[in-house]
Amino acid sequence: MGSGSYARAIGGIHRSYATALKRAKSRQSVLNAYWKHKRDHERLLRQHLREEMNDVKRIKGRMKYR
Repeated sequence: MGSGSYARAIGGIHRSYATALKRAKSRQSVLNAYWKHKRDHERLLRQHLREEMNDVKRIKGRMKYR
């Protein structure tokens, strides 16, 4: 996932969250929308950081020790 697709995925998560907040009819449904949003956000961030660390390891592996 490149940085562009990460930003696009974040945008999608925020759009669905905003839609859920607008549709919410109770206090509990507002909280449920938030917890789902938080879970989606954290999952995407973990995946993104894992991919970035793989890039770091790949580049670092090509360099000679000094």
